[in-house]
Amino acid sequence: MSGLLIRPRIRPRVAVVLVYTAAMCMNGLDSTIVNPALYTIAGDFGRPLSAANTVETAFLVALAVGLPVAGWLGDRFGTKRVFLGALAAFTIASAVCGLAPDLTTLVVARAVQGLAGGLLTPVGMTLLFRAFPPHERMKLAKVLIVPTALMPALGPPLGGLLTEHLSWHWLFFVNVPIGAAAVALGVLGLREHVEGPEGKFDTVGFWLATPALGLLTYALGFGPSQGWTEPAVAVSAALGSVLLVAAVLHQVRAKTPLLKLRLLADRVYGSASALAGVTAAGLMGVLFVFPLLYQASLGASALDAGLSVFPEAVGLMLASQVVDRLLPRLGPRLLTVPALLVAAAVFGALAVPGVAENAWSVRGLMFLIGLVLGTAVLTVQISGFESIAPPDMGQAMGLFQIVRTLGGALGIAACAAVIGGGHVTEASADPGPYRTAVWVTAGLVAVGALIALRLPREAPQPPPFDDEDAPEPPGEGVSPEEAPVVKG
Repeated sequence: MSGLLIRPRIRPRVAVVLVYTAAMCMNGLDSTIVNPALYTIAGDFGRPLSAANTVETAFLVALAVGLPVAGWLGDRFGTKRVFLGALAAFTIASAVCGLAPDLTTLVVARAVQGLAGGLLTPVGMTLLFRAFPPHERMKLAKVLIVPTALMPALGPPLGGLLTEHLSWHWLFFVNVPIGAAAVALGVLGLREHVEGPEGKFDTVGFWLATPALGLLTYALGFGPSQGWTEPAVAVSAALGSVLLVAAVLHQVRAKTPLLKLRLLADRVYGSASALAGVTAAGLMGVLFVFPLLYQASLGASALDAGLSVFPEAVGLMLASQVVDRLLPRLGPRLLTVPALLVAAAVFGALAVPGVAENAWSVRGLMFLIGLVLGTAVLTVQISGFESIAPPDMGQAMGLFQIVRTLGGALGIAACAAVIGGGHVTEASADPGPYRTAVWVTAGLVAVGALIALRLPREAPQPPPFDDEDAPEPPGEGVSPEEAPVVKG
């Protein structure tokens, strides 16, 4: 018996939740944690700040590039294999970032992080939603909210703290033990699922959609700071738009497209995806523009302005505690529509003269934004995939993330345009344009309430048998390596 390898028994659902949470927390934190350290990084390498900004440029563009192929890769090679491979690559790239001897190495490693992160989110959510049937996904609100709300909000203060008291290298080193433990747990506890994509890889769709998303992300992300007429931004926006139109036309006509746009024709999923884009535009827009309004109205520092929006994350955390209780009773439509209308009213209140001048009013309204908008967003994310068949789950997750990512970028770009054109690096003395931009975000959320009328009235119901009487899924009770591969 001494020669036998004894492996710990890990419940697959527990493993999925733990590994997903660890990976998404790393990904969410890394989207914001580096920003406070850019000045220090530039100084350490003897480079200008504009050069150090490529650290974030590389991450954001590479993340967008990874999204279109995530669903296909998960179906073709297995969600467990792709997810753990991306997680391992993210962890190794984090170590390389921390050890980088020069800016070029840091930028390349940061791009690898972004590419892996673009695969992690849709494939990870596919794992999560396949592990829980529709009527049990309400339990996932507490899991989904931590990496999507709390971690990005903690990124700037944690980044500043580590940079000031240790060094910027630790911004990346913190990922290494977490990532290594998550990979080990995933190897032992996750089940493999290979769906098997239909037909050959859509090469034409890949070469259209991938650069389109990368170029548009670059233009939307850096147009506000560098100016929309900057050659690199203008060319990226124009070329990305042309490629995106060509990609959509190709995906609609292709027999086996890289992105199954036909899924958007489904009433529930299509409405949920549109809502994801609109609410992301409103939320990211207000989180971008309100700190500038706060500085313009109060003359507050950038740190104070950044901390003013932190209560939004607290509200989101509270929303995650109530959604799973309210959704079964009220249903998606009745829960989402009023929440979005209240959110639009709260957004509008932020633009009322005199409100931004009161710090406690700002904190209270930001908390309400997190609470009511978080309730709507979580409801849409949980119930929007009810009608998606398991074989299409990977594709649906990838498409959902693309719409949400582009929606957030468009919201920021729209606010920057309303503020007054390209450069918004410093707050103007006149708060008027910033208030107008906040009203734009309120309008976006109000439009979301109209879209939410298409959501179903009833929450997902359990199957006609009790969970205790349900047939045991294939592979239950055996080790992950012995579990059969499921093919569509």
